Amino acid sequence: MSFLKSQKPTILQWLHKNLFNNWYNSILTVVCLCLLFFGIKGILTWVLTQAKWQVIKANFSLFFVGRFPQELYWRLWLALLIILGLAGLSWGTLTKRLPRRLNSWLPLGWALSFPIILWLIGGGFGLQPVESGLWNGLLLTLVTALVSIVLSFPLGVLLALGRQSQLPFVRWFSILYIEIIRGLPLIGILFFAQVMIPLFLPVEYRLDRVLRGIAGLILFSAAYLAENVRGGLQSVPRGQLEAAKALGFNTPLTMLLIVLPQALRAVIPPLVGQFIGLFKDTSLLAIVGLLELTGISRSILAQPQFLDRYAEVYLFIGLIYWVFCYSMSLASRRLEKQLGVGQR
Repeated sequence: MSFLKSQKPTILQWLHKNLFNNWYNSILTVVCLCLLFFGIKGILTWVLTQAKWQVIKANFSLFFVGRFPQELYWRLWLALLIILGLAGLSWGTLTKRLPRRLNSWLPLGWALSFPIILWLIGGGFGLQPVESGLWNGLLLTLVTALVSIVLSFPLGVLLALGRQSQLPFVRWFSILYIEIIRGLPLIGILFFAQVMIPLFLPVEYRLDRVLRGIAGLILFSAAYLAENVRGGLQSVPRGQLEAAKALGFNTPLTMLLIVLPQALRAVIPPLVGQFIGLFKDTSLLAIVGLLELTGISRSILAQPQFLDRYAEVYLFIGLIYWVFCYSMSLASRRLEKQLGVGQR
């Protein structure tokens, strides 16, 4: 009898228990299946027979690299190769298919790759410069998202630590910054960055529009990251601090080596969620005149032969956004599993 109870239910038993266990659930199941069938059928019919995908084929390069000089595409391919190589090594360590000793070298590799990739894209120092006004499409989306994530994360950590500081000036400055920024819409901060930042800088140090857009994203994201990190700091038991003091650690070492690693480990899901939100928020740069993925799509839809191809274009860029966001989510779940988040 115990053997029979341990057996998994068959498909028919599962369906009877969960979907057809009484008359009204059976009717609801049938209605939902019919709606799902006709919905999927309609979408597939439109995708396969009615949609005009020529707008994607004719503007494929615009979607991905915008007006980046075609003769310099090799630099983008090289940057992509570096990213894919590091991503492959990172995935291998997360899935434990590669030696764990690589974990100590991969952060250094990512840190060194960051300026190298920006150098390949922007040029200078021996390479032909490419002005940021030619960085369009997915290229600009990835650059703004990556730079904003890399720079806003340490700023958010510092704000979280500052909010818990014993120094009144540091604590109140951090609180005011976080609460003011969180009370403003991102589009307002982006307009502020585009209009007000040049007023505070000398004429010879004016930032271009892309850098001002990135500055707005960093200022906005850091405030939300700070609150996520603060939640992690509050989850660390005070016994950890007392044990560190008993071992002779000073406050900076205690925070850096003991408290902060545990706090960041505890808030990996909300941190990655914030990064995903920041990646999608780059679409608002189109409102301030930057031709990232959404902005370049609007330019493509302005072409006379593709004036009414909204569904095809936005479905295509929506798929691109989904691929990148789901990849970040998948990597986050792998990292949580490896670190045992929520298990111990």
